[in-house]
Amino acid sequence: MSQRLSTVILPVRRWSEGGREQWTRAEALGFHTAYTYDHLTWRAFRDGPWFGALPTLTAAATATERLRLGTLVTSPNFRHPVTLAKELMTLDDVSGGRLTLGIGAGGDGFDATALGQEAWTPRQRADRFAEFVPLLDRLLTEEAVTHEGTHYSAQEARALPGCVQRPRVPFAVAATGPRGMRLAARHGQAWVTTGDPKIGRTGGTPEESLRAVSAQVRRLGEACEEAGRDVRDLDKVLLTGFTPEQGRMLASLDAFVDFAGEHFALGIDEIVIHAPIADSEFAADEAVFEKIATDALAQLR
Repeated sequence: MSQRLSTVILPVRRWSEGGREQWTRAEALGFHTAYTYDHLTWRAFRDGPWFGALPTLTAAATATERLRLGTLVTSPNFRHPVTLAKELMTLDDVSGGRLTLGIGAGGDGFDATALGQEAWTPRQRADRFAEFVPLLDRLLTEEAVTHEGTHYSAQEARALPGCVQRPRVPFAVAATGPRGMRLAARHGQAWVTTGDPKIGRTGGTPEESLRAVSAQVRRLGEACEEAGRDVRDLDKVLLTGFTPEQGRMLASLDAFVDFAGEHFALGIDEIVIHAPIADSEFAADEAVFEKIATDALAQLR
């Protein structure tokens, strides 16, 4: 698979006050895909502007022509498969078949309790995710779905006329554990990692992070073998911003090229970088960001 570079645009700007321009700029810079987080709010941005992911992506679809669009990531924390399927089908239609659904089990942040429920344990999140993904797959590919599960129900649910992309929008399944890896192998067109969460930005060295990602790619291969699938059929996506290399990686074009080359060598197909946000953990030099977007892949070829 070809090496690709994509970006994440956090939904923190009004559409009329720079929001639209971020998405058109991403297309002009040549990014393969522009994603956004599908959260109700997130970390240090909790007390500031934060807009909904799917309406934002719908607006972005009307403002762009070639750029792929996606979530990194949608989760069961506040989504239901039946309503989500209808919204995804609609967004795929509006975008002309340019949508990718990044999907994960969710975490224990603000989303976990926003609807008034107790935060689920990691085991409970994994249980829901294991039911959510196959049901969503069915809802987007079958004419009518009835399902009575442990966590989700559907009664004659329809998503007609279906997705523009066939058989449905591609799933990019975020997973580091064995159950999530198996879901990626069975239902995903891509797999997403942020590296090893135990290492993170400050908990280890860049070398340890590389070894962890390499081990994840290997485990994905084992999950695909178990599912009777060639791991080469899955795109392998690295969402940056959560590894020890973050500060160094965006310091210069050369630093990013070194970082990207190391990860492409491990089998990663797509690297995703955050669009800079001043005075935040994603602050970065705009000129370097643009230089990476336009020149990095050419230097790696």
